[in-house]
Amino acid sequence: MKRILTIIVVIQGLLGYGQVVDSLPSDTMLHRLADVTVVSRHIATRRVSGAVNGMVIGREELFRAACCNLGESFTTNPSVDVNYSDAATGAKQIRLLGLSGTYVQMLTENLPNFRGAAAPYALDYVPGPWMSSIQVSKGASSVRNGYESITGQIDVEYLKPDDDQGLTLNVFGSSMGRMEANADVNMHMGSRLSTEVLAHFQDDYGHHDVNHDGFMDQPDVRQWNLQNRWKWRGDRYLFHGGLSIIKENRDGGQKRHASPAAPHLYKTEVETDRYELYMKHAYILNAEHGTNIAVMGNASMHLADAAYGHKEYDVNEKNVYAQMLFETNLTERHNLSAGFSLNYDYLRQEARVQGVQGVQEARDKSRETTPGVYMQYTYNLDSRLTAMAGIRADHSSIYGTFVTPRFHVKIKPYETFSMRLSAGKGYRTPHALAENNNLMASGRALVIDDLKQESAWNYGISSSVYIPLFGKTLKLNAEYYYTHFSHQAVIDYDTDPSQIHITNLKGRSYSNTFQVDMSYPIVSGLEITAAWRWNNVKCTYGGKLMEKPLTSRYKGLVTASYKTPLGLWQFDATLQLNGGGRIPATLSTVATPKSFHAYEQLSAQVTRWFRHFSVYIGGENLTGFRQKQTVINAADPWSDAFDATMIWGPVQGTMVYAGVRVNIGRL
Repeated sequence: MKRILTIIVVIQGLLGYGQVVDSLPSDTMLHRLADVTVVSRHIATRRVSGAVNGMVIGREELFRAACCNLGESFTTNPSVDVNYSDAATGAKQIRLLGLSGTYVQMLTENLPNFRGAAAPYALDYVPGPWMSSIQVSKGASSVRNGYESITGQIDVEYLKPDDDQGLTLNVFGSSMGRMEANADVNMHMGSRLSTEVLAHFQDDYGHHDVNHDGFMDQPDVRQWNLQNRWKWRGDRYLFHGGLSIIKENRDGGQKRHASPAAPHLYKTEVETDRYELYMKHAYILNAEHGTNIAVMGNASMHLADAAYGHKEYDVNEKNVYAQMLFETNLTERHNLSAGFSLNYDYLRQEARVQGVQGVQEARDKSRETTPGVYMQYTYNLDSRLTAMAGIRADHSSIYGTFVTPRFHVKIKPYETFSMRLSAGKGYRTPHALAENNNLMASGRALVIDDLKQESAWNYGISSSVYIPLFGKTLKLNAEYYYTHFSHQAVIDYDTDPSQIHITNLKGRSYSNTFQVDMSYPIVSGLEITAAWRWNNVKCTYGGKLMEKPLTSRYKGLVTASYKTPLGLWQFDATLQLNGGGRIPATLSTVATPKSFHAYEQLSAQVTRWFRHFSVYIGGENLTGFRQKQTVINAADPWSDAFDATMIWGPVQGTMVYAGVRVNIGRL
């Protein structure tokens, strides 16, 4: 038993984040030491107790909303914002610490994923029923996962092959014409080997045009997603590997002519084929001292053919990532981790624009190989003081050698109070057109300069306090983060309204984010969470330091969750208030506002739990607010004034949905 427990702890340290979750012993955990059994109450969202400021969104939290995919998993989360990036393709963009998702390192089970050309639609590539948890880390995170984390990391944990679940089915439908079907099945072939198949099908067929501008509010999307995973667990060796295939078609654009003078319909289409392969090997060298070695890696190929009216874009992207790491506990208080990694990116892209002067074509092919080494030291003084210092050096075949330092410290003088400090640098290679090809859904000319490697410093301070109040515990958290860019690929709408110019930063660019949140169990089974976040994000455009466009200045959130004493019924509701922001100038002859005002959104869900299945019904954006003008100059989509990228709010109104989850049990 002792060896098995040790192996489990080691595997979590090697193949995951390895951070323990903050909890209050009095109401979250019961230990029966006689037979070393641990019985824990499920906690929807919980904070990790390591030096890095992060939280784990558990499966119970994911069930509080429809959560059809990763992009819809942050409805009840105060830290992460998700919104549409344009009104033509349905691409969604994540925001963390006031900055776009390109500065968030996306991971799947501790491996970098969904980079480059996959970034615009990555949030739709992870079905919600497949996820067991999501870990969100803020600020410059651990150097173990590379150098790309600037504002944070989002790590998705899938259901595991050795989970004791058997076959689970999920069917979902909405009033917006969306239908989904999901299945996951586990098979245990003996005590050591297990396999799992995850299947997903999605069909959006709504064709909605609520504002009657002739354009579909969101595209029709048909996606097939299949994944097969394997796991072998020995006494000192563990293997985990699998492969996945994604096929997706997105069809949007005009339903009808908004003007009789229009020659033909403006259509958008994106056809994507994506293939992934991953594997992990962990070896227990010395269980007593936690000495272990792990080898892991993944490979992907992303093929996409896109059309935006008379503009076409084709991309072929391949990525290979490999990592070898070593970890040991020097003493009970000192931990050392070291390793090396290799990242290879291949990108071939071709753009074609058909105009009055014929067809203009541009082709580009690039390769980047980046080997790197890192070392990270962690000191833990009885959980009262945890300090983690790491440094890595990488050499890019394009940008040369660069060094990434990061430091985190957590101070916990009392059981009810803790404080964290962090500082670190991050780098990333910009793939301007691959990561932003949805900007082609605009009549503006898209101009891209020869871009430098992006780099930024991130500093953060956060604190947590637990206050006994009326026999229960009030949890308070406050945090402040400052991100300062040295080099940045800037998307400039302002200097020339006839262009979208992606250029190198010339001046200052920074983000200030302050957030405070609290949660309190009002009565047994009912918990309230409230949060407020303020964003001050500015960048230099054409020599002027200006507020970043299409970004809310603040956000307020209140969530309530109630489960009846027997756990048969669950009621969830979330109210969001999104602050106003700036809208850049356009070429439209029709007057367009220079700013947008604050707006609210309400979502709610009721779930009825049975022994082997559950039924849920709910609604999103129940307040019905939607951005009135999602497409600028929709009457003439072939003009320079046409623009479907000026999105700052919801593009669709109220949506109601219903679904059923069925757990058939172990096969």
